[in-house]
Amino acid sequence: MREVRTIPLLTGACRHPQVMTIRGGTFRPVDFPAVAMLLLHPEEGPILFDTGYDPAFLEATARLPEALYRWTTPVELPPGADAASQCRALGHDPADIRHVILSHFHGDHVAGLHAFPRAEIHCARAGLDDLSRRGRLGATRRGLLPGLLPADLDRRTRFFEDAPRVPLPDDFQPFDTGADMLGDGSLLAIELPGHCPGHWGLALHDARWGMHMLVADAAWSLEAIRQDRPPPAIATALLGNTAQARSTLHALHRLFLRNPDLRLTPCHCPERAAEIGSDGP
Repeated sequence: MREVRTIPLLTGACRHPQVMTIRGGTFRPVDFPAVAMLLLHPEEGPILFDTGYDPAFLEATARLPEALYRWTTPVELPPGADAASQCRALGHDPADIRHVILSHFHGDHVAGLHAFPRAEIHCARAGLDDLSRRGRLGATRRGLLPGLLPADLDRRTRFFEDAPRVPLPDDFQPFDTGADMLGDGSLLAIELPGHCPGHWGLALHDARWGMHMLVADAAWSLEAIRQDRPPPAIATALLGNTAQARSTLHALHRLFLRNPDLRLTPCHCPERAAEIGSDGP
């Protein structure tokens, strides 16, 4: 695999009862960070994996029924914490970013799309099809905010399902194939079903960490992966498919046991968020 550099971006957080994210958790609300990932490709330049929260999320959830989303998961977004602002601070103009990769279409992963107007948007056709079938209330109940999607989305999309399938390095077993999005073996999308329709992660060779898998919302924490502790069925059934979600988490657990040195990054993991800024990007 071609090597890329990763820079995690902490783009705000939401507050939610821990028990909804891991079996046996507390009912006390805890903060869950939203970590997007800036990928520095040697030829394609900066690429974004998910966008995290953005002021557009707060605007999109200002009225009912979309306000139900923000009421159930209150959001904190400090000034300048959105992905576009952080990209600028790192010397990357959002208008120059050529690729945004979406793990899925939940509002906390797509809210910043508007700030990257020239990027191709890599995503799952299954996720976009599911979103397009839902009305405002149904979409909100599933964590989807269609108003956050750019008007020219259809012209800019590149689907995981259409990318060439290639074998994954043995480091990622039991996951064995990925979708080669750029055609150079650098970024391989991996289907991680269950959290919602069209949910994918990303395998890459990280210049700092070695083999690295961005698992998006297949788990809300490294603790869940290490202990194979899924959310309760009431949580997984609300957004996706419980059996698939548990099967995916179990596969990630097997990956961890087989290769504990491989880096795994869930988007909402407090451990990964705590690392940001501790020893430089």
